[in-house]
Amino acid sequence: MGEDQKGTSEDPKGIREGVEGSKGDLRVVLLLNAVLSGMFAWTAFWGLQLLDVAEVTATNVASLALIVFALTYVTVLR
Repeated sequence: MGEDQKGTSEDPKGIREGVEGSKGDLRVVLLLNAVLSGMFAWTAFWGLQLLDVAEVTATNVASLALIVFALTYVTVLR
């Protein structure tokens, strides 16, 4: 093995330690949460519309997306 392939004490421990130690950018986390919550809400109402249970409307999707966003925020981020 060459010297560049040998582990040294200055090398990072690994990807797990890097990911666990990283807080990330809160704006990115919130944006992903909003997008995924909206997609989930639309998919849920689309499925309910197929079953003739509920209609896909902007109000229904936005309401469920807001609820999912808030629950995810409280559960994961706080």
